[in-house]
Amino acid sequence: MLVSGQSEPFSERVRTSPNALVPNWFPQQMRCGPMLVERLLLAMGDSDVHGLVAAGDKPNGPALERHMMKRIACLLMSVMLGASPGIKGQSDPVAAGDWITFNRTLDGSRFSPLSEINRENVGRLRPLCTYTLPEVVALETGPLVIDGTMYFTSDTGSYAIDADTCAERWRRVREIAKPNGYGAHRGFGYLDGTLFRGTSDGHVIALDAKDGRTKWDVTLDIAGPGVAMPMAPIAYDHKVFIGNAGGDQVGVTGHVYGLDAETGRTLWRFDVVPDTNAVRATWRNPQGKPPSGGGFWTSFTLDTSRRQLYVPAGNPAPDFDLAMRPGKNLYANSVLAIDIDTGHLVAYNQIVQNDFHDWDVDSPPALVTTHNGRRLVASANKDGLLTVLDRDHQLKIVYQQPTTTRLNVTTPLSREHGVRFCPGIAGGTEWNGASYDPGLNTIFIGALDWCSTVRVQAADARVPRQGALWLGGAEMPLEKMFDAAEDGRGRVTAFDADSGEVRWKFQTPRPINAAVTPTAGGLLFTADLGGRFYAFDARSGHVLWQHELGQVTGGGIVTYLASGRQRVAIASGMKSPFWPGAVDASRIVIFGVEAP
Repeated sequence: MLVSGQSEPFSERVRTSPNALVPNWFPQQMRCGPMLVERLLLAMGDSDVHGLVAAGDKPNGPALERHMMKRIACLLMSVMLGASPGIKGQSDPVAAGDWITFNRTLDGSRFSPLSEINRENVGRLRPLCTYTLPEVVALETGPLVIDGTMYFTSDTGSYAIDADTCAERWRRVREIAKPNGYGAHRGFGYLDGTLFRGTSDGHVIALDAKDGRTKWDVTLDIAGPGVAMPMAPIAYDHKVFIGNAGGDQVGVTGHVYGLDAETGRTLWRFDVVPDTNAVRATWRNPQGKPPSGGGFWTSFTLDTSRRQLYVPAGNPAPDFDLAMRPGKNLYANSVLAIDIDTGHLVAYNQIVQNDFHDWDVDSPPALVTTHNGRRLVASANKDGLLTVLDRDHQLKIVYQQPTTTRLNVTTPLSREHGVRFCPGIAGGTEWNGASYDPGLNTIFIGALDWCSTVRVQAADARVPRQGALWLGGAEMPLEKMFDAAEDGRGRVTAFDADSGEVRWKFQTPRPINAAVTPTAGGLLFTADLGGRFYAFDARSGHVLWQHELGQVTGGGIVTYLASGRQRVAIASGMKSPFWPGAVDASRIVIFGVEAP
């Protein structure tokens, strides 16, 4: 039934709008998000966390009274949690106005409980200020916001700015004599007043969030040619979790580290290609062709209740030449669940097998609990599929759905001529993966729709030096491996989290690499490589607002509270040889709603 004055059933309103019964005058920063409501209701013994009043039931007096008592408890809890810029041990839920990991929360959903900016007023969203970096870089950072300060990174720079005015608070530069990688960096991890980041020469450093002072700087035991640390680490329970990139380089394999947050001391190390007979038997490489691959270059997620770290191990190398690495190549191209106390492998699923397209399992696996109570992993990767795994059943595949064009998927590559395949070597989905709206029970994916043509190297091609790029393709200019830049498109797709059914999809004129960020205001934010910034109606997929940034864009999109108001910020200006388009500046642009 409908409640008088409402346009949707009472139960649906409560389920999708956690603050439905909170007065309009109540401060935005003290309202409750769905993730916080769900946890508090479970703790208070409410088994029906997805609707306090069953669909069709009358909202009778006792039900309303019971709900309001729980709402008051939730509000009080929100105040207590929101009072501190850093929750000790960073246990979920996160204060509503902060963004403290690459994907906001440790579970990686990217969902923001803020709703001041919503479907009704997003049309008045305007730029408030811009911070222009003193360098033009491949700006792919995922900004963090803690207590009104925004933190972000480049390959050599670490930055802190006022999250409301864009005024610089501090900046630190660490010059690197012999950098590895491609010049990109994806951001900080944060815990209890300390920021953590990797470097492109194999270091991990800790900075004081107040002033950028270096607290510690450690060199990992794998540092050397080809080893870089561009991923955004995560931190929890006095530990920092980070892994190395370099999986396209000769002899470089991926490793996950658990470090002591106070000192940087290595607590444990997990090897993607461990030196065990069982795993090495899956790498039947000819003599002189070393196992290579399984690197990490985006971010991780964490199930705090089970103390399990979820990591996406990338492609094996050489990328295109299967004859150089016959076998399953474990544990490359897998989602791995790792015990955070011991570093032991708990479960894995090699999502992409016999890979010869450079289709990494790359993006952070979002941990989702659906309306049907299913505990899932949403993994969107360069193979152009959303793969959903079951956390309660050893990461078995629940369903897979395409996120972009898939063409010539099983057609072998040739040493004699080029073979065109889709998605191309750029994906699919890159460093910004799946997001989840718990109110709508919807998974959102942004993807590239851009194909490649590759010819495999000669059978007698020499192996490059240790740490050098090893794609295994015939020599050809990089731009020749892609379809024409003007033919590249992007897609945004919304999926029912339980069934995998497509709810809506939208094609953008340029590929999507930027973050895909849902909010309690009923919005979904993303941007395409052409610099067009979008706000969609998350339920229907209708475009409600767009803004031209004027720069190639593939960075993070975050929303938070600053000076008591909701803001939206985006990292724009991605100068890279891999992504077409002119870039003359790298910027953080902060938006807010203009007064009517």
